[in-house]
Amino acid sequence: MRQVLYIAHGGGPMPLLGDKSHESLNNALQDVASRMPKPDAILVVSAHWEADIPHVTTGEKPELIYDYYGFPPESYQITYPAPSEPNLAKELLGAITAAGIESVGEPERGFDHGLFVPLKIMFPQADIPCVQLSLLNTLDANAHIKLGKALANLDYDNLLILGSGFSFHNMKAFFSPEDATADSKNAEFQSWLEQVCSSKTLNEEERADKLSHWQQAPFAEFCHPREEHLLPLHVCYGAAGKASDEAITVTALNKEARMFYWQLN
Repeated sequence: MRQVLYIAHGGGPMPLLGDKSHESLNNALQDVASRMPKPDAILVVSAHWEADIPHVTTGEKPELIYDYYGFPPESYQITYPAPSEPNLAKELLGAITAAGIESVGEPERGFDHGLFVPLKIMFPQADIPCVQLSLLNTLDANAHIKLGKALANLDYDNLLILGSGFSFHNMKAFFSPEDATADSKNAEFQSWLEQVCSSKTLNEEERADKLSHWQQAPFAEFCHPREEHLLPLHVCYGAAGKASDEAITVTALNKEARMFYWQLN
């Protein structure tokens, strides 16, 4: 069995600091984790790691990367001692290579907050081995779907592939006064995204084409002036290759967002 999940990970460490604008997100992450079969390992594709070719963490004891700035001191003392999974990293590099995509292992790279913030909420015991995979710095949507398809060929049972991003990521809008126009634009984009990812009437060629050309969606570039927080979804879709089994609506930083879950046999 394999599970695929695209999530919003919120604003930096704020979900772990008791921030009220993240309550909906935290509750949703805890809920979906409580309902899913516990995975034996987690492969995380984080919005906060980009490289020229896919990079994979291969170190035995990855340290945490506190890749956020201007937060209280406790933000830099968060712990999440999840072990690595060398066998998964090896299988991952092999599967990507077999798909004709050059990749490289990163023995020194740690886990960024796109991994440890949501997983500390979902699986606080930190007892599930993790491996992290980078995005491509080209930010090419189709290339990320192709990368996801390579993950579909992984020979690893009971794996969770976790795309960690945010389906709305306009930093100016996050911290502007409440704006009904901005919320209306976002609502249209989120509705489009849910329809594309969840509709059983679309075939997979149509779904992939819409995701590849996501900029054509209503207010797409308002919601994503830069698309690194959306692209983990493309990797997830490539790995799942079908309509999502569940769409989950959350709010974080007072903005509506979607998360998507797939279960595969």
